[in-house]
Amino acid sequence: MKSAKLILRPKIKAVCGISAGVVFLCWFYAFNRPAAVDDGVENRRRLDELAAQSPPLGARSKTADCRVNGPLPDRECTPGSVFPNADKEKICVDGYTKTVRNVPVSLKKKIYKAYGITYPPAFGGYELDHLIPLSLGGNNDAANLFPEAAAPPPGFREKDVVENYLRREMCAGNISLDAAQGLIAADWVKVYESLTPEDITTLKKQFKSWSEI
Repeated sequence: MKSAKLILRPKIKAVCGISAGVVFLCWFYAFNRPAAVDDGVENRRRLDELAAQSPPLGARSKTADCRVNGPLPDRECTPGSVFPNADKEKICVDGYTKTVRNVPVSLKKKIYKAYGITYPPAFGGYELDHLIPLSLGGNNDAANLFPEAAAPPPGFREKDVVENYLRREMCAGNISLDAAQGLIAADWVKVYESLTPEDITTLKKQFKSWSEI
C-alpha cells in the first residue's frame, strides 16, 4: 500500500497543479481581459437594445411648413434616405464621403426655406445636415437633409459624435448597416444619451475631422 500511495502522490500533485494553473489563468484573464473585448460586447448590447426600438425609414410626405422637433427634423419632411448601392465594403474605406458628397446651393436654399429659416443662416448657428450621414450610406436627397442648430445642445456637434460612433461600430461588425441607418434616422439623441462621458471623450479624440472619412 505504501508503494501505491507513493505512486499516487505525484499524480495527485500534478493534477492539483494543473487545476490550480487553470484556475489562475481564468482568474488572470477575467481581471486582465482586453478592454476592447469588453467594449465590443457592451456596444453590441447597447446597440441591439436601441435598434429594437427603431421604426423603418418612411417616405417624404411634406415639402413645406417643416418644423424641427428640438434637435430632430420634421419626420414628414426629412424621414431619411440612402444610396441603394452603398454597402459596408464601400463605406468603411476612408475617404468614401468625398466621392459622394454633392449638395448644390440651390437645394440648400430649398431646404432652409421649407423649414422657415433664412439662408444663409448666421455663421455657426446652423448646419445643413444629412439625417443619415454619408458615412452610413445616406444620400443627398431632400428627404435626407435638414437645418440642424448648434445650440442648445445636443446639436449638430453632438450628432457628429453619434455618426462617428455608429460608423465605427458598423465597420467593426457590432451593428448592421441597416440597423445603424434606422437608429440615427429614428432618434439620434437616444444614441447620444446612451454613451458615457468617457465614450464621448474618446470619440472626439479619435475623430477630430471628417476629412478622412
